Amino acid sequence: MLLLALTACERTTELLGLPDPKKEEAAAEAEGKAIGGACRHAGRALEDCYALNPKAQKASIFSGWREMNDYMTEHNIQTVPPTVTSSVKPAAAETGSEGKQAAKH
Repeated sequence: MLLLALTACERTTELLGLPDPKKEEAAAEAEGKAIGGACRHAGRALEDCYALNPKAQKASIFSGWREMNDYMTEHNIQTVPPTVTSSVKPAAAETGSEGKQAAKH
């Protein structure tokens, strides 16, 4: 009976819609790795990837970027440049242009 109660805990929390911190952390890690891998495959610099995805975990982005870099190097895969350009500019570029505009006023 105790075994049944313990195995039902996870199912009960799912039915009640309660958040599971372990699952959320694993999902955030997986998403960061996917973002990093995609950035590397697109030929984006790691710093640009961080700037374009400020809410993602930097450590997981780096991990995904590094794994993709190793895979691409090992299999001699070339980058695939993105065909859609992002309207978001890296933070460093934005700061520089704002500073110039402020100096003009």
